[in-house]
Amino acid sequence: MFNYDVLCIGSAAIDNFLIANQDLSRLKLGDKVLVVHQETHSGGGGTNAAAALSKLGLKVKLLTKLGKDLNSSLVLKELRQFKVKIINTSRSRKATDSSTIISSPQSKDRIIFVHKGASGDLASADLKASDFKVSWIYLASLTGKSFKTGQEIAAYAKAKEIKLLFNPSLYLASLGYKKLKSYLTAAAILVLNKKEAQTLARSKSSGAELLVKLQRMGPKIVVITDGSKKLYAIDDQTRYSFSPPQVKVVETAGAGDAFTSGFLAGLIKNYTFADALRLGQVNALSVIQHIGTKNILLNERQARELMKNYKIKITGKM
Repeated sequence: MFNYDVLCIGSAAIDNFLIANQDLSRLKLGDKVLVVHQETHSGGGGTNAAAALSKLGLKVKLLTKLGKDLNSSLVLKELRQFKVKIINTSRSRKATDSSTIISSPQSKDRIIFVHKGASGDLASADLKASDFKVSWIYLASLTGKSFKTGQEIAAYAKAKEIKLLFNPSLYLASLGYKKLKSYLTAAAILVLNKKEAQTLARSKSSGAELLVKLQRMGPKIVVITDGSKKLYAIDDQTRYSFSPPQVKVVETAGAGDAFTSGFLAGLIKNYTFADALRLGQVNALSVIQHIGTKNILLNERQARELMKNYKIKITGKM
């Protein structure tokens, strides 16, 4: 038995959410925009996954890179509230990652400004502080210098037979199979959205065909999400699909992380494959009804109750 269930590795950031009361598509340079609501929360793929897994009752550690600034303190404060063990690493001279998300009830889409800073500086030396005696590694998107460090982590996981979940961003998917080979051949699970999947596969196909293309790259399990549209997954030779329940969406940031974490938690807790998908889905549904990537993450009791209420019908085919 290990002291921790999952080691999450990925970015940490501060997300600033601004709600404006006008059509964003009509904005011009020089316009002054009145913000009617503002919230600030921690974000980043690494912290989102760690918080969600911990909330679902797993013992979780996080390996990330922070700057020497106030934002890093805000990130750490929120993570402690989720009882996540933070691995001490040297601080980057760069600022902690941050983003500003501007949305409006009058606009279907958002404007997002992203600053990639400290998270790109995760180095080999930082791995020495990590105890890899875990059942699972959750590897979120790593860029900059951290990309090479991620390759080292994937190779180590493969050599030591540590189960690895890989959740790449669109940027990583655009690098293609050759550059991601070390990640993909080490991964037991690959979770990504439809656009990321098509980009990685260099294909406009969808559904079962796209699942098989990605599974051939190495991962035994592949899950492709598509927002409110049908989700597809494959485990060995069985293909699964379902349409998510429709809810009022407030903010979609963090939905993918909430789903992926819930799905992994279900598998670790020995749920059936279908129920693990349901657990991930209800976790994502909760998050998109609130502002912030960790609002409102579910505990296991809450998730199981919502699984009963939503009655998500999943189709499985050989």
